[in-house]
Amino acid sequence: MASERTEELYKHLLSKGYPKEFCAEIAYKNMNTDYTATRMLGYLYRVTDPRIEDLVDEMLAILSDRDEIIRKKEMEQAQAVINDMYKNGL
Repeated sequence: MASERTEELYKHLLSKGYPKEFCAEIAYKNMNTDYTATRMLGYLYRVTDPRIEDLVDEMLAILSDRDEIIRKKEMEQAQAVINDMYKNGL
């Protein structure tokens, strides 16, 4: 089941006149979290009628940012475990 934000993104893309299959691919396959859907909606509200190429470029940038945040959180968690090991021993 898609989130509310994902549904909103899909409907917004459709209202801008993009092909239905393209809208589904963007919203349901790639921008399927609240974070990514919200970021894409923000882009769509700031930029009027972007080309499909620009929309895909923004999608890739958003996904790259999300992946970087995930990696950072994983590294922080690993560092916390190492710090605990130094502090308390094995």
